[in-house]
Amino acid sequence: MSLTVTTLAERPGLLEPLWAMPDTWPAFMEEDPVGWACFGRIPAEFPEYVLIATDDGSGEVVARSFSVPFRLAGEDRGELPDRGWDQVLLWAFSDLRHGVRPDTVSAIDITVRSGRQGEGLSGLMLAALRENVRRLGIGGLVAPVRPNAKHREPRADIHEYAFRTRPDGLPHDPWLRVHARAGGVVERVAPVSMTIAGSLAQWRSWTGLPFAEAGTVEVPGALVPVRCEPEADHAVYVEPNVWVRHTV
Repeated sequence: MSLTVTTLAERPGLLEPLWAMPDTWPAFMEEDPVGWACFGRIPAEFPEYVLIATDDGSGEVVARSFSVPFRLAGEDRGELPDRGWDQVLLWAFSDLRHGVRPDTVSAIDITVRSGRQGEGLSGLMLAALRENVRRLGIGGLVAPVRPNAKHREPRADIHEYAFRTRPDGLPHDPWLRVHARAGGVVERVAPVSMTIAGSLAQWRSWTGLPFAEAGTVEVPGALVPVRCEPEADHAVYVEPNVWVRHTV
């Protein structure tokens, strides 16, 4: 397997194939309102922070990485936020609008093409992301990591899960383990990293589940159960992530 990793700024013609790359994200994950407002703007406004891996043989896009620059050392900031993914997106675009110089980069998305999982592409993209931050001269890299095996234990305490380790000392979760092997350190939990709310009809369309009874609903792909309130005709998913800090 021979791959080429470039920034979107270097190869803007890959924008359409980038968006067309099939992935395995659950449908409900596309319904976060902050994501709706901000995620699609990253290629246009931060092309130097978008990495694309193409297969040298087929030319197809096989993986992507989005990140955003922001200032962490500022008034009312200083600590990695409880609101994780949503908050760093809002900070990044606010800082861009106000001309604030960034001191940190946050990973936003590393996605591998459907059918290409298990080839080590996520680790390759993480390494490329670290190198890109170094190239851009920004000293800090953080990531609100979505631990990719947590959905198998939706009722497990995220604060315990985030710091759970194997006998060799590496994280229990496979994606956290990739970060650890790359030098990342699990710092803290972002308990409200993403919030997705919708009517019961919307949740039924996103998941194919009935959402008929009050209480919590385990949804395939969700890291924690979704809270269902039939009397109010809505359900809410609050996703926790895990903050990992990298030194680049």
